[in-house]
Amino acid sequence: MASLKELRNRISSVTATQKITKAMQMVAAAKLRKAREVAENARPYAERMTAVIANLAAGVSGPGAPALLVGTGSQARELVVIATADRGLAGAFNSSIVRAARDHIASRLNEGREVTIITVGRKARDQVRRLYGDRSVGAFEAGNAPAMERAQEVAAAIIERFENGQADIVTLFYNRFASVVRQIPTGKQLVPPQLPEGAGAIDLKGASYEYEPDGETILATLLPRNIATQILSAMMENQVGFYAAQMAAMDAATRNAGDMIAALTLVKNRTRQAQITKELIEIISGAEAL
Repeated sequence: MASLKELRNRISSVTATQKITKAMQMVAAAKLRKAREVAENARPYAERMTAVIANLAAGVSGPGAPALLVGTGSQARELVVIATADRGLAGAFNSSIVRAARDHIASRLNEGREVTIITVGRKARDQVRRLYGDRSVGAFEAGNAPAMERAQEVAAAIIERFENGQADIVTLFYNRFASVVRQIPTGKQLVPPQLPEGAGAIDLKGASYEYEPDGETILATLLPRNIATQILSAMMENQVGFYAAQMAAMDAATRNAGDMIAALTLVKNRTRQAQITKELIEIISGAEAL
């Protein structure tokens, strides 16, 4: 049985840890609101860009269609982009994304495809190096806040591999924020872009657009920007999901620390009472012997 001094040290250590987890919970809760607002405001922009591409693509076909829109016609080589956070202490937030990507990669390898991986976020980089170190072809840090500059760097790396014939399909994995207690691991195909199920072209209400320059030229400019936009949107979703997951994880850790302190305090009191009883018995026994 631990001594009173050891029990007091343990209680002091757990109390200090509890203060840290409580502070991290409050910080995550404070950042969550702003991050959620940013992510939700970015969703319509990304969705609208997909709709614009759908509208333009409806009038573009044949050899003049941009390769980023129609693909290479092959599915032999797939580039998987895994976006997580840079930091941990957020429960299963990061590992759930990597798990979804790992299942996707395993299915593609079973089909005989060649798979390469680009990671965004240190947690994705570390896990991918352990699982698929020989397939990793690029790693980027997510940073403290989502930034278009970082998204453009990732998009440039994706486009370079596609144009060099090293990728036929590009799929992005991230966590889509659903609620404070729920984040959904999501896979989205970036190249060639796929519309969500049930989506269609923009409703022009009987009007027609005439594009200047032509639709092919606009798409050639818009498609690379769309890749960067979708990556930025995924990074924003990841950020709000990370704060929500960290807030929940730190809340659970704080409550667990409280339970542990209560249990250790009970053991300490029992040990102290046993020690006092033992000393009283020794005193009484000594007095009776005299």
